[in-house]
Amino acid sequence: MAGEEFAVMRAQSGSPGFSLFLREKGSSDGGADMGKDECKTMLDALNKVTACYRHLVSALGSTSDSQNLREELKKTRKKAQELAVANRTKLTALLKDKSITNDDRAEYERLWVLFTSSMEILEVDMKRSLEIGQSFPLKVPTRHFIQTGMTGSTTTVAARAMSVQNMKYEADASIDTADLKDLETEIAQVDQMMEEMEMKVQVAPWAVEAKQEAGAELKSTVSVGNSSVGVISVCEEEPKDGGEGEAGLMKVFAGIIFTAVLLIAGILGYLVINL
Repeated sequence: MAGEEFAVMRAQSGSPGFSLFLREKGSSDGGADMGKDECKTMLDALNKVTACYRHLVSALGSTSDSQNLREELKKTRKKAQELAVANRTKLTALLKDKSITNDDRAEYERLWVLFTSSMEILEVDMKRSLEIGQSFPLKVPTRHFIQTGMTGSTTTVAARAMSVQNMKYEADASIDTADLKDLETEIAQVDQMMEEMEMKVQVAPWAVEAKQEAGAELKSTVSVGNSSVGVISVCEEEPKDGGEGEAGLMKVFAGIIFTAVLLIAGILGYLVINL
C-alpha cells in the first residue's frame, strides 16, 4: 500500500496542481514561523519598555526626580500601552484561529502568559507612579525628596524605551499635577483591557509549560553591560587596592590600645582600693 501511495505521489509530482500544493504548504509553514517571530519581537519590545518604565518609577520622589522625569514617565507608559494593544490584537487573532497546529497553539499560549504577566507588572508600576507622584508634587513641594542612593540622569533610560538617541522635552511646568489625572484614566483603561483579555482568550497559566528552568536567564553568559537600561546607579564606595590590608592593621592597632586602656584602668582601681 505504501508503495502504491509513493507511486501516485511520484506521478503527481510533475503536475502543476501538486507543485502549487507544495508552495502553499511551504508558505503556510513559513507564515506560521513568521507569525511566531513577529509575536516574539513585539513582546520583547513591550518587555523592554516595561522594564524601562519600572526603572524610571524607581527615581520618583528621590533626588533624581524632576520635570523631565515626569515627562519621560508619561511618554514611556504611553509607548508601553501602544505595544500592549498591538500584542493583544496579534495574539488574540492567532489564538482564535482554529487552523493552527497544537504546537503553534502551545507556543502562542506561552507568549500570551508572558504578555499578561508583563501587563500586570505595567499596571502595578502605573499605580505606584500615581501614588508617589501624588505624594511628591514638583510645583508645590509638600515634603523633601528622599536620598535613596540613586544618582545620574534618567534620560538614557527613557531614550532606550522610546528607541531614540535624544529625548525631546515639550511639557510645561504643570505636568506633575496635570498628568496625574491622565494616569488615573490610563490605569482604569489598562485594568479594563486586562479584563477583556481574560474574557476573549482563556489560557490557564498553570497549564502552560515553560521552555527553560526558573532563573535560567540569570545564568546567561551575556554581558550585563549590553543589556543595561540606563545610567542610574547606586552610589557605592569601592575598596581601593590595599584597602583590606590597611583596615586589618587598624583593627589590630585599635585592639591593642583598647587592651592597654583596660589594663591601666584595672591597675588604677587596684591602687585606689588598697590606699
